[in-house]
Amino acid sequence: MRYIFNFPDIGEGLEEGIILEWYVTKGQTIKAGQALVNMETDKVVTDIPSPKAGIIIEIFGNVGETVHVGNPLVEIETDESVIVKNETTEKEVIEEGAAVMGTMELSGNNAALPASEEGSPKTKLEETPSRKALATPLARAMARELKIDINKIAGTGPSGRVTKEDIQNHNIPDQSNEIVEHNISTLQEDLTDLTTFEPLSQIRKAIAKNMLNSKQNTAHMTLFEEVEISELIRIREKFKQKSVDRNIKLTYLPFIVKATVQALKQYRSLNSQMDLEHDRMIHKNRYNIAIAVDTPEGLVVPVIRDADKLSIWQIAQAIKELSDKARDRKLTLDDMKEGTFTLTNYGSIGGIFATPVINYPQAGILGIGRIVKKPVIKEDMIIVGNVLPLSLSVDHRIVDGGDASRFINLIVEYLSDPVLLIME
Repeated sequence: MRYIFNFPDIGEGLEEGIILEWYVTKGQTIKAGQALVNMETDKVVTDIPSPKAGIIIEIFGNVGETVHVGNPLVEIETDESVIVKNETTEKEVIEEGAAVMGTMELSGNNAALPASEEGSPKTKLEETPSRKALATPLARAMARELKIDINKIAGTGPSGRVTKEDIQNHNIPDQSNEIVEHNISTLQEDLTDLTTFEPLSQIRKAIAKNMLNSKQNTAHMTLFEEVEISELIRIREKFKQKSVDRNIKLTYLPFIVKATVQALKQYRSLNSQMDLEHDRMIHKNRYNIAIAVDTPEGLVVPVIRDADKLSIWQIAQAIKELSDKARDRKLTLDDMKEGTFTLTNYGSIGGIFATPVINYPQAGILGIGRIVKKPVIKEDMIIVGNVLPLSLSVDHRIVDGGDASRFINLIVEYLSDPVLLIME
């Protein structure tokens, strides 16, 4: 029997993924649980396993194409028969293939996939007159210039995308071929000279979506503070060789994580989120600290779980492991889940103060700037100090200004005298 395996909903609100690599070919025999394809989602790069054993009859989608949740990935010949409900006719029919959820539906459409005359499900829905065409930026610009309705052109590119060739091959009434070719040639030269196009990565789309979501759904307020950390620098230097012996890079960040957790325990509003749907606050009893990591593909935010139960050494080790996985694109969805508060260390690259964007639906994010040497007053004397800038953004709906100030002041106290971190 034949079975259609659709791109499954793997959680975290993912809606689509890009095919990076196929591990199987047509005619190949596979086992249940065997990896079929490597997909890049807006959260992670992950392998999609097969739910069934059998023989690959068909593969849907090429490397580089975007696949939406619910769209077919492969067709497998198995020894099972399944019942598929055709939602357009409200009849149940026996089919040789079915989607993951029981109906062969494509994402974003209410109609189940119809069966062909041979009994195999079709993999392409009929286009509706009101569809919005997928198209390259060049094709859209060409269509506007030539006064063509791009939504009426059948695209030949990946996933039905309209390309410049489709525009060129389109029959334009009342214009000679010479005029059309001249207009297209001129437009291409103008666009080539003035612009360079690059497709959005899944990570970049996720960043754009999350940043906008945060700005639209939170009331941002940012506080700035400075802390003199000469004592912290001395302690780090003292234990630097031991960190080398443990194969751990001991930076200032583990100390800041520890100080943040200690402060969160005293000001729980910053370790919470607002649930307007049920008119309540959700206070988190775990201290899962998300760490923003800069990678070549974009910003990702893996999570150190239960940071309150870890030593400075263990936090440093966790930061190293998550950072390495992030840069090698090996983070899993579990690595990204359940953060309760976020730290972003832009100072490791450059920058002193910032207004960090809250990692919604969390209540706050602490930005860590670059350490600078500047005059400070100690015991009524001006000395050269090592000053660490801090920027705290909070959701002002959740956190009052007083608590935000007391929270960051407590972090300053811990970092200026790190012995306090082990005294409480």
